[in-house]
Amino acid sequence: MRTRKTYFAVGAGLALVLVMLFTTSTGREAQFLLGGGLVNLGFRMQDHLERYDFEHSEDITPDEIWEEVKRQNALASSVRSAFPRTPRHPLVAIAVCMDGRLDTSEMVGDTRTYYYVLRSAGSVLSTREQEMLELAVQNGVKLVVWTRHTDCAAENVAATPALREQFPALASAVDEREARFEEFLARPGIASRIAAGELAVKVVDVDTRTDRIEVHEER
Repeated sequence: MRTRKTYFAVGAGLALVLVMLFTTSTGREAQFLLGGGLVNLGFRMQDHLERYDFEHSEDITPDEIWEEVKRQNALASSVRSAFPRTPRHPLVAIAVCMDGRLDTSEMVGDTRTYYYVLRSAGSVLSTREQEMLELAVQNGVKLVVWTRHTDCAAENVAATPALREQFPALASAVDEREARFEEFLARPGIASRIAAGELAVKVVDVDTRTDRIEVHEER
C-alpha cells in the first residue's frame, strides 16, 4: 500500500511539474533555459568525438573535402528530418564578419529561425548587402544588429601596408566600411522606419574569444 502511495505521490508531483512547465510563464522560461542548456551540452558531448570531426589534415584534397561536407550534411540533416522546425519569420537581422571563430549561436542564442544572418568580410555592407538587409526589413525585421569584432583579419589587412598591397579591394572595403553603413542608414526604406520607431539599429563590438557583445552605438 505504501508503495502505491509513493508511486501516486511521485506521479502527481511529476504531473504538477509538467503542468507548470507548459502552462505558466515561469515554466516556459524554465523550458527555454533547459533547452539552451541541453543544446550546449549536446555540443560539448560531440566536441571530443574526433571520429565525427570535419577532416582537417593538411594534405586533404578538394574532392575529399566535398565528400566530407556531404557526410556532415547527411549527419546533420537526419536530425532535422526527425525533428522539423516550427516555421517563424525572423524579426532580427544580424550582420557579422565571415570569420569562422564567430559563432552566432553562442553570440545571440538560437539563430536558426529567429535571425537573418548576413556574413561578409569585415561586416562590410556593399550595395548588395544593403539591399538584402532592406528587403529583410521590408519583410518584417524590426531590429538590425551590425557587428565588428576584435582581432579582425580584414581590419589587419587595412592596417598593414604589405597586406594592403596584396589585398587592395579588401583594404579599400574596410576603409569605406563606415561610409557604406551610413549609406544603409540613409536608404529611404530604412531611414523612414527608424524615424517612425518601427526599426532599431544597433552597432556592437564582439569579443572574438568569448562571442560576448558590447553595444557601441544605437540608431
